Amino acid sequence: MPLPKVVAPTFELNLISSQKAVKYRPFLVKEEKALLIAMENGNDKDITATIKNVLKGCMMSRVKIDDLPSFDLEYLFLNVRGKSVGETVDLIVTCQDDGETTVPLTIGLSDIKLHIPDGHSDTVDIGGGISIKMKYPSMQQFLENNFISPPDETNQDRIDKAFESVAGCIDQVFTEEEAWSASDCTKKELVAFIESLNSQQFGKIENFFTTMPRLQYKSTVKNPKTDVESEVLVEGLSNFFA
Repeated sequence: MPLPKVVAPTFELNLISSQKAVKYRPFLVKEEKALLIAMENGNDKDITATIKNVLKGCMMSRVKIDDLPSFDLEYLFLNVRGKSVGETVDLIVTCQDDGETTVPLTIGLSDIKLHIPDGHSDTVDIGGGISIKMKYPSMQQFLENNFISPPDETNQDRIDKAFESVAGCIDQVFTEEEAWSASDCTKKELVAFIESLNSQQFGKIENFFTTMPRLQYKSTVKNPKTDVESEVLVEGLSNFFA
């Protein structure tokens, strides 16, 4: 006689970037095991790849995990994790006053908030009546630019890849009279456009990336050796589950 089939509960949330409602189930034991192994290894590339694979299995709605912005993927993972193994996570953090004493910290997943820096916008005014509508890089783009590099990659290759990544995040270029959709342009044309900017204009685009929304948690901890309280900031999935 076959064993009974276990049916997992289903939950729903809205993605941050699109407010699209998606349904998901909690982790299975085999998926939690894969995550624990990745976390133990401590390699950001392996952690992110494992998270992506697990989330693909947990989604009950049609969601292109590879195309999600990093903050959407983190938000989705935190919610799935919360419904799977508990609404809190226990960390060990370092007291900032002496830089060496460690203390335990329990974080409620509901207390982890999306931080949007002041002045952040997905529209960049580069002057001369020209503006650029940007789109957030997917987690796959983030991985390719930060972790997935062939062993024989040169500095020139890395620079070229960085410019291609920036060009790949252009959604539209527009003026008051005209608009050019990136989907109607070739990669070569978009890279050439980026390369035609001056340093100040390119800096404005860089600011879009450096101020992108991110999930973070802020709290204070007291050093048991000095009785000094200091602020602790936790952000990034690998840090939430260190």
